[in-house]
Amino acid sequence: MSLAGRRALVTGASGALGQSIARRLAADGAALLLHANSRADAVQALAEELRGAGGQADALTFDLTDDAATAAACVRMLEGGAVQIIVNNAGVHDDAVFPGMSAAQWHRVIDVSLHGFFRVTQPLVLPMLRTRWGRIVNVSSVSALVGNRGQVNYAAAKGALNSATKALALEVASRGVTVNAVAPGIIASPMADAAFDARTIEQMVPAKRAGRPEEVADLVGFLASDAAGYITGQIISINGGMV
Repeated sequence: MSLAGRRALVTGASGALGQSIARRLAADGAALLLHANSRADAVQALAEELRGAGGQADALTFDLTDDAATAAACVRMLEGGAVQIIVNNAGVHDDAVFPGMSAAQWHRVIDVSLHGFFRVTQPLVLPMLRTRWGRIVNVSSVSALVGNRGQVNYAAAKGALNSATKALALEVASRGVTVNAVAPGIIASPMADAAFDARTIEQMVPAKRAGRPEEVADLVGFLASDAAGYITGQIISINGGMV
């Protein structure tokens, strides 16, 4: 499933999942644009790793909650040509039970996951459409499908992202562009490891284990390939049977 000649943006590429997605797309031949907000050193190291393995990768640092900064970053990206693969992976948690949730917690989570999707994808999609080939993959969550205590803000952001996925898919399908979302469950990472012990995972997940970032990356890689050209507007769960 070669992606040679395709330029691919991965937002939130400094975390475990974003790094795995970037490595998979690079292995398939894509030229990577790696975004981070605060962890510039992590995406720079990842870019160097991918280049050292014979790939193409550039690191970008900008704040997805800043309209002007994100617009300027998109202009810089387009100087190298259309970005034909966009993986909207960036997202944050700021959990609290709803009666105790602050306005700042509500707005921050939605601003990164939902408004960040708009700020990046909207300026990049028209150049993508002109090439008559494109893949947009939005990283959602099982929380958007079944809810989760303490995550009304996160579930709202990812649920809206799911709806945006379906609507945008209808707009661009005739131009060879697909839009899908993947909805991971519990995926092994420093954040998940701190929140769920092995016993809890066994009780929650029929597969009796956490997923691996590489398993989600393989799904994203497939959706970004030519082989997935007839799959669009879908929310694809990857959660070990939780839903």
